[in-house]
Amino acid sequence: MLRRCAPGPPGPQPLRRALPPAASAVRDRLRECAAWIPEAGAVLDLLEKCPEHQKKGGFPVVVFEGLDATGKTTVTQSVKDTLNGILLMSPPTCISQWRTIFDDEPAPIKRAFYAAGNYILASEIAKASTQAPVIIDRYWHSTAAYTIATEINGKVQDLPPVHDEVYQWPEDLLKPDLVLLLTVDPEERVRRLQRRGLEKTKEEAELEANSLFRQRVEESYRRMVNPACQEVDASPSKEEVLKTVLQLIKKHCAL
Repeated sequence: MLRRCAPGPPGPQPLRRALPPAASAVRDRLRECAAWIPEAGAVLDLLEKCPEHQKKGGFPVVVFEGLDATGKTTVTQSVKDTLNGILLMSPPTCISQWRTIFDDEPAPIKRAFYAAGNYILASEIAKASTQAPVIIDRYWHSTAAYTIATEINGKVQDLPPVHDEVYQWPEDLLKPDLVLLLTVDPEERVRRLQRRGLEKTKEEAELEANSLFRQRVEESYRRMVNPACQEVDASPSKEEVLKTVLQLIKKHCAL
């Protein structure tokens, strides 16, 4: 049982265990822990109702990634309003009430929850993208980047090499048309967090306290491929960032 597994040695093997490579692996992991985590069974039920290999509709799908306090909430809402789009987020609302439960579980179970959220979200994206442009606040790249940065200790140089399979998008998960990675310098991000005054998640507290962890997360985002993340400096005014983002969407998506 996953809860009773001893931690593995550092390196690729525990990382492979922590990051499910496909929906079938996510379902298997949720089944393993459903006996003592009822919410895992509920997530599994929702996941099994989702058709496999979802296809997107005719409208563009744009994902916004980035650390907390980089402006994702503000930008995604503004883009949604400008494009008359549909705003979705990961984990989706149908399972987000269980997030705190899974955040306290061992990494393989926790990551299965977030991975399941992406596959459930894909079903929502497939439907929404037949109606309007779809704007998404986090998707697979967040799940992968935080898993990699958590499971691999040390410096950026200790991450799996560029082109490693852990940076690849899952073959059975609906792909977006564009992924934009919002970035701000660490000092500005901390100022924004302090202004928000919200309770920090464990990972957000780790980001603030551990600069190496933050660097591993950011570099993992940058190494993602198929699709890759396009960086956007979110330090300027909201209006300037929105203008830059809309230009990129117009350039890369059929609108």
